[in-house]
Amino acid sequence: MSLSDPISNLLTNIRNAAHVKKETVDIPSSKLGEKILEIFKNDGYIEDFRVIKDNKQGILKVYLRYQKDKKSVIAGIKRISRPGLRVYVHNDRIPRVINGLGTAVLSTSKGVMSDRDARKGNIGGEVLCYIW
Repeated sequence: MSLSDPISNLLTNIRNAAHVKKETVDIPSSKLGEKILEIFKNDGYIEDFRVIKDNKQGILKVYLRYQKDKKSVIAGIKRISRPGLRVYVHNDRIPRVINGLGTAVLSTSKGVMSDRDARKGNIGGEVLCYIW
């Protein structure tokens, strides 16, 4: 993981926090991070997130979600397109994560969106990550 890749940083922090069953995790704020967390929240992988302003970059406080037996809702989270190897897909080749049970996050010309929204809008783009 490099410091220059804020998406990997975000995903790794969430993965590690969920693994040790933390309630919340703080991540350096970014517009892209907010959009990705918005998708995670809409799809039910996290409870909520807040943007906390400080005099620097700001912090995204992510509230993780767990099942009744304290098991994390997030079974897996994976970075797909990375700085060393970008992964782009055409609108008819948008991946399905675990046959539609998971979510692929894409960066498109219409903004960051889930694979379902991209299929609806009939647009492809860069595959940022998978979560299931």
